[in-house]
Amino acid sequence: MAAAAARGREGVCLPKMAAALSEAMVAEPRSLFALSAAAVSRSMGALERDVWALPGHLLRGLLPLLTVFRLERAEGAARRAGLSTQPIWRKLWDDVMKTRPPNSENITCWRKKFLETFFSNVLHGVLDVSSDWRLNDHHFSPLLHSSPHVSQLTLCNMLQGAVELAAEHNQKVLENLAGSLRILKFQHLLSSDQSIRRSLVLLLHRLIHHGSVSQVSMYSWPVPDTVLLVLILSMSAGFWRLGNALTYHGSLCGLCRGEDKAQSQEPAQERAERGHCNEREWSDGKNQEGSPRAPEVSGCRTDARLNSVVSGPRSPPLRNQACEEVSGEVPCDHTSIQGGSHRWVSDQLSHHPILRKTRRRLKSAVGKKRRCLRRSRRLYADPEDLYDFVFTVAREDSSGLFDKNSATEGENAENWTSSSPGSPCAGHAGCKKRGGSAGIFSLKAAHRFRSVSTLELFSIPLTEETCRILSNLLSSWVSLENLVLSYNGLGANIICILSGLRALSRHSDCHLRVVRVSDIFSHMPCMELVRCILSAFPQLHTLSVSFDLKCQLEGNRPEGNPSCSKAEIPDSCLEQLEIRFPREPLHTAFLLPVLKASKSLQQLSLDSATLPCAQELGLLLEALKEYNPNLKKVSFHDVNLAEHQKEVLLLLQDPVLQEITFSFCRLFESSTTEFLSEIINTVKRNSSLKSLKLPGNRLGNHRLVALADIFSEDSSSSLCQLDVSSNCIKPDGLLEFTKKLESHIQQRGGQIQFTHLRLFQNWLDQDAETAQEALRRLKAVCSVVNDSWDSSQAFADYISVM
Repeated sequence: MAAAAARGREGVCLPKMAAALSEAMVAEPRSLFALSAAAVSRSMGALERDVWALPGHLLRGLLPLLTVFRLERAEGAARRAGLSTQPIWRKLWDDVMKTRPPNSENITCWRKKFLETFFSNVLHGVLDVSSDWRLNDHHFSPLLHSSPHVSQLTLCNMLQGAVELAAEHNQKVLENLAGSLRILKFQHLLSSDQSIRRSLVLLLHRLIHHGSVSQVSMYSWPVPDTVLLVLILSMSAGFWRLGNALTYHGSLCGLCRGEDKAQSQEPAQERAERGHCNEREWSDGKNQEGSPRAPEVSGCRTDARLNSVVSGPRSPPLRNQACEEVSGEVPCDHTSIQGGSHRWVSDQLSHHPILRKTRRRLKSAVGKKRRCLRRSRRLYADPEDLYDFVFTVAREDSSGLFDKNSATEGENAENWTSSSPGSPCAGHAGCKKRGGSAGIFSLKAAHRFRSVSTLELFSIPLTEETCRILSNLLSSWVSLENLVLSYNGLGANIICILSGLRALSRHSDCHLRVVRVSDIFSHMPCMELVRCILSAFPQLHTLSVSFDLKCQLEGNRPEGNPSCSKAEIPDSCLEQLEIRFPREPLHTAFLLPVLKASKSLQQLSLDSATLPCAQELGLLLEALKEYNPNLKKVSFHDVNLAEHQKEVLLLLQDPVLQEITFSFCRLFESSTTEFLSEIINTVKRNSSLKSLKLPGNRLGNHRLVALADIFSEDSSSSLCQLDVSSNCIKPDGLLEFTKKLESHIQQRGGQIQFTHLRLFQNWLDQDAETAQEALRRLKAVCSVVNDSWDSSQAFADYISVM
């Protein structure tokens, strides 16, 4: 058979090879065929086309013997033969990765999972391709051939992966990623030097501005490098300037090359006249401010770049303050002004007193900006330094990004919603301490590229300065659909973020639909924050506000402003509302306006709230029934419901709700046996309830066994999912529950809708043999999700923190 494979190199025909393989299978199925298939696999370079045409029963034996390079190429042939390569890729994962991936039960394509993880491991140097013969193929370029399968990539530490991908020899890899990558993550980043930041610029420009990345997430950066953080944020928002920083090994990328070509076709005389005009303006600004001119800085350079990028084909026209101030006096042609026709502007300025006055103000502002540029360039020799872009403007209020009137109106940090339009961060008093923002980069000096639709920041401390920058970016980030800010230490800076969001809400093409804010300390009451966000964004579909503790400086600050409950909130599109109270009392009066405006609400989650009086929960249920007829899911977590048995039963008999969660709610702390029976009978009569989650309520063995009666023969329940995690359940109790459940199923003729049982963090390790028997019998009835939890260690941890 090996000889047959060797003859294949000389052009043996397909029928002969197939016949030889079939003979080998008949003669000695386990040895001779294996030897023959191995010989064929070693000769795939010559036999590949013929091998793909083999019958399915022969191809099945060959596939496990192929290298990753050949196996990936065999996908089409296997599909035509009715074969699946998934088991082979799964075995490859087990042999090469030697780990169990998280949520492995949800993986639908092991080929993609393997190649995506393989790409990341090779990129970060944690996998040696010579460690397995299936990876060691001289035709196989690890990064190049696996990159088309990468939809999610994580860069970490010193961004070594970004440097490698931006290298010239990986240009094709980067092009593949631009088409396949959707999620880009940064984790545990460290400070980086300028060369690394340049590589990152090339990478972000290609993957975001001219690629398919739609989500940028950053995780666990305890002491963020401000320059690097702002760089990632600004490029994610689609902002960056044209210039040397965007060249890719000496040449511009496709879109930038087209723009550069359009600029180069401009008549030389017009460019010279514009440069002469700009130099005159620079001289006027210098004389007016009394600052020496830096020889290496050209006014022509700065303004030419400004005009060229603003007039780019994909850049929406930015607001021109001079045009706005005289819009009623002189016709304003944005194209001519932004496109560089400064001669026209100069003529108008010389004949119009209002324009002359405006020109003096603009020249003064230009002088201030260029002095800031000169100060930066004393530290950085390269005039195209990334730092110059991120921190280039001393005052943005003169360029139209801040409005002085709105800054005055926004002195009261609590009244951010009343600030006037056009001021992304006017509402926070801290934003005006120095008369402007030294850290906010100039959006006017940037070109607007494609931006991502999802931004997630987890455990990234945001200072007052970075909050102002983020607020400024958010104010025009119309493509943003999902915003997640988690444990960023915002404090009072939440007002600044809210101001940026309010400015964004004024854009008619705003796409923001999901906002999630969580932190340790809350600067304002949760309900006030919810009201503020929802009043500005009635088009939101999901709003989540979560805080662990009240701000220590608040003292006995009232939990809500009475005006909040009286304020009218426009009818919203809100479908999911999640609130985690920092041990604040749940006042239905403050939640009422939100519920009333959210007729489309389908999910409501209330976490860590205290109930100030016995009637409060009843008032909430009445409001939900009246204002939210489409509500499908209700969740209470860490809310003491021990004394609210009546309200619990009312929720369980609701004919509309499909999922109810009582998580760590102390349901049975002071209840009687009759209460458990009432719960079971209520659920048995409710045919609409599909999921009941009761984690952390100390069910114990006897209550778990009683719950099996929900599925008795006389039950009309449609319950599909039951969650009894963290309920002190022991193996013998689980086995008894299983036997009782099997009995009910037998009585119902095997007809039962119960499909999922969750058993996390129970005491099943106390008798492994009994637990295994119970789980084996349960898995024949439904899908069981559990873990190997060490209950003794958990108890020790509990004792240690008492």
